[in-house]
Amino acid sequence: MPLILCLETATKLCSVALARDGEVVAVSELEQVGHVHAEKLNVFIDEVMAKAGLDLAELDAVAVGIGPGSYTGLRIGLSAAKGLCYALERPIIGISTLATLVESAKLAGLQAGVECWPMVDARRMEVFTCPFSATGATEQAPAPVILDAQWAAGDTARAVFGDGADKAAGLWAAAPHITHVAGVRPSATAMAPIAARRYAAGAFDDLAYLVPEYGKAANVTRSGPSKA
Repeated sequence: MPLILCLETATKLCSVALARDGEVVAVSELEQVGHVHAEKLNVFIDEVMAKAGLDLAELDAVAVGIGPGSYTGLRIGLSAAKGLCYALERPIIGISTLATLVESAKLAGLQAGVECWPMVDARRMEVFTCPFSATGATEQAPAPVILDAQWAAGDTARAVFGDGADKAAGLWAAAPHITHVAGVRPSATAMAPIAARRYAAGAFDDLAYLVPEYGKAANVTRSGPSKA
C-alpha cells in the first residue's frame, strides 16, 4: 500500500495531503487572497507527517500539481516535490491541476454523465481549461479561454467549476444548459486516487525533466534604461 505525499499549489489554495493506497490520512490546506505557498507549503508538509505519526523516509512517492495555474505557485510546489524526491530517492508523479479539479468536483457531489470543464482563473475573464468526458478523460491540452456569451452559447449540457468558473456566475445564470458547481478547488485530497492509480501502473515522471504546464507563456517586461 503506497504512502504518497500530494502537493497542489497551482491556485491560491495551498494544499498538502498524505494518502495511503489512495485514502487520505492527513491534510493541511489554506486559501487566502494573497498566495501563501512560500510561507506555508513546507509547514503543511511537516504538519501532515506529524498528524499521521510518520516520517518522510516512509514515503513511497511524491505527487505534485503541474498546472496550469500560477507561475510562482507552480514553481514553489514543484521545487519542493523535486527536493524531497532527490533527497529520499523516491519517484515523482506530476498531475494536471485540471484533472484534480475534476476529482474535487466529484467529491463535491457533481453528478456523473456530463461533460466537465474545470477552470483555473487566468485573470480578467480568461481561464485555463479543457473538456473532460463524463468518464474523467481528456484528449485536449489545457488552453486559455475567454469566458463570454459566445462560449456559453448552445444547448450542450456542461458542468463548469473551479475559481475560474466562480468569477463568471452571472454568465452561467443565463445559460440553463450549463451547471455551475461553486466553490470547487483543486485540493490535494483529490489527487490521492489519481496518484495511487499512477503508482500502481508505474507511471512516474522524469525527475529531472518534469516541468509545470503554465497554460501560456509568461508576460515578462523589461525595464527601461535608468535615468541619472
